[in-house]
Amino acid sequence: MEKINNQQNNEIKKYLKLFWKAFAGFLIAIVLFFLLASWGVFGDMPTFDELENPSSSVATEIISVDGKTIGKFYLENRVPVKYEDLPKHLVDALVATEDERFFEHSGIDGKGTLRAIFKVGTSGGASTISQQLAKNLFHGSSGSSNIIKRVVQKAMEWIIAVKLERQYTKEEIIAYYFNTVDFVSNAYGISSASKIYFNKSPKDLTIDEAAILVGMLQAPSKYNPRFNPERSEKRRNIVLYQMARNGFITEAEKAKYQAAPIKITYTPETHTQGVGTYFREYLRDYMRKWVKENPKKDGSTYDIYRDGLRIYTTIDSRMQRYAEEAVQEHLSNLQKEFFIQQKGNKNAPFINLSKAESEKIINRSMRNSERWKQMTEQGKSEDEIIKSFGIKTRMEVFTWKGEKDTIMTPRDSIIYYKHFLQTGMMSMEPMTGNIKAWVGGIDYKHFQYDHVAQGARQVGSTFKPFVYATAMQQLGMSPCDSIYDSQFTMPKGRYGISQPWTPKNSGGRYYGLVNLKYALAQSLNTVTAKLMDRVGPKAVIDLTRELGVKSDIPASPAIALGAVEITVNDMVAAYSTFANQGVYVKPRFVSKITDKNGVVLYESQSETKDVMSKDISYAIVKLLEGVTESGSGARLRYTGAGGAGYHRMTGYPYAFKNPIAGKTGTTQNNSDGWFIGMVPNLATGVWVGNEDRGAHFRSTVYGQGATMALPIWAIYMRKCYKDPDLYISTDDFDRPASLTINVDCWKGGSRVANDTLGGVSGSKKDSLAPPTQSIIKEFDF
Repeated sequence: MEKINNQQNNEIKKYLKLFWKAFAGFLIAIVLFFLLASWGVFGDMPTFDELENPSSSVATEIISVDGKTIGKFYLENRVPVKYEDLPKHLVDALVATEDERFFEHSGIDGKGTLRAIFKVGTSGGASTISQQLAKNLFHGSSGSSNIIKRVVQKAMEWIIAVKLERQYTKEEIIAYYFNTVDFVSNAYGISSASKIYFNKSPKDLTIDEAAILVGMLQAPSKYNPRFNPERSEKRRNIVLYQMARNGFITEAEKAKYQAAPIKITYTPETHTQGVGTYFREYLRDYMRKWVKENPKKDGSTYDIYRDGLRIYTTIDSRMQRYAEEAVQEHLSNLQKEFFIQQKGNKNAPFINLSKAESEKIINRSMRNSERWKQMTEQGKSEDEIIKSFGIKTRMEVFTWKGEKDTIMTPRDSIIYYKHFLQTGMMSMEPMTGNIKAWVGGIDYKHFQYDHVAQGARQVGSTFKPFVYATAMQQLGMSPCDSIYDSQFTMPKGRYGISQPWTPKNSGGRYYGLVNLKYALAQSLNTVTAKLMDRVGPKAVIDLTRELGVKSDIPASPAIALGAVEITVNDMVAAYSTFANQGVYVKPRFVSKITDKNGVVLYESQSETKDVMSKDISYAIVKLLEGVTESGSGARLRYTGAGGAGYHRMTGYPYAFKNPIAGKTGTTQNNSDGWFIGMVPNLATGVWVGNEDRGAHFRSTVYGQGATMALPIWAIYMRKCYKDPDLYISTDDFDRPASLTINVDCWKGGSRVANDTLGGVSGSKKDSLAPPTQSIIKEFDF
């Protein structure tokens, strides 16, 4: 018996030894497995530096001067936020739903892991927030069907999670996690998600909004509130239940929020939508050049789509919004009239062009289109491509009431789009050069040509102040000096012209003896031509160069009437010089650039240049004030008295009472309408016209700058004045303390202030044949 017991004991000892050997071997295998995994045998593991600086694509932010993010450059629309910028209930929702013991464990939740093992993962709960962050940052999806791969990936997650817990605080891990998750709809991270789904920053999220976003984490597409509101609501209610279960909200709060319907404010963020689209695209080109010229310390190039730069611009988001609203309000109205006037025009939208000329324009547009480019790259023949432009297809087209689904041929869509009035508008501070608003067109998605800096158009009478300024500099003239307005012919050969030049006033009317202030207010062509005759084209061109105009300007006397193409950008900067006491300030749109950690990489400095004396610049301002007092810009002053009421196209009465210096401009055939207006601390220029100069209004009533462009300026300024935080000036322009030029003329509306010719004497004065007193009396009011 004793022998049997000994044998049994030996057997038990043998099996115990085998068990402990197997157990020890299992533990050694587990340890070895984790060691091998940590050494990167089963796949690359993050280094210490990578843990310190996790690699993720971070969007570059474009920030307005009033602190608003007006756009981003990105591959993934992600903007990091700090823990302190997250509301407590958002963090509570995450912890309650994804990792109840987050603040207790060190990266791995033992209870959750054991539950997942014994229930074969059916109850969930195995992945902690730290593990999910590890997967998001360094590992990717663990959804492989291969059980061995899944085990290896899970082990790697555990190792990285523990390392993350050692490297970062719990709060930092929460923030990192929220910054890495993908909420779909181009929303990477909680900052973008809050903006896109609710149009607010994370700190402003309500409890139910936070629950919606946290609920999306399990399956962002499945629980998307935009596409699957019912599923999103059910998932939100589970999150709210978990928050109540963990004591983060009361049962009453849970019931209240669970009963509320799903509400979102979907605000997509794309390169073709949002505020300042044309400006953002111009800025993108600028940044592409900037990163090449300003490399990192290690010599590599900054990536504007991944490196999370912060570009601080001079744009004011409020003024930008007002400018875009002004364009929309006026042009959507004026466009109706344009369509009405094109009815019955078999060659619409072109006026006074032959069929062959209009076909040439359309064919050129076809060849410049994306369709032509893509089909050429596909190896299609020219005949095949042209034929495709005549095949009807479904497309989305622009209208002022929103995009419209329709069926038309690509060729017809080209003709349709050429009907639309376009615009370029820029607003800047004369003293700083800071650009405050930039509208390059009516809709960037459908019309990507920028009419502020990219497109130069004929400027018409807005060029005339440059001629007057040259005359004041060269001849010592003043706004109050008189000149005889009569028919004038510049002979052949003068300044190299091949034919005699006889400019005419609008309507063919001549006013006799007038002072310069009245002549510019009425935009008298003959007076401007006479001034050009005295100073010569070269002197005028030299001055415009000093004023920052970069366009090629022909040395022809006809430039006096605006037969030259200049950008809105250059025109506004040039006019700003008059308001800035003769000092030109180069326009600037970037004030500072920092990296994602806030280190300043670049700060801009103002570039200035003295162009003319304070006296002359102030004299030009007084001339331009005359335009808005009783010239083509006088409708800015109109109050609606006398029963004339509200004009349906121009939108006045505007009833401005403060000093405004400005000038309208209208080119031949009404193809371009301009207005540039200034108050002491803001200069704004507006151009309106069709893409092709052959498309335009038939009559000057609608095609002039006072009708096409001036109302946009007026609507914009009225909005700016209603916003007291902008501090737009209503004061007089600064008058030089020791002004030597006579500007106090035109009392009582008189056209004539004195009988001098601004220092021009002798034969020149005699050749102008001063009028008799009866003529002066006839034209004096």
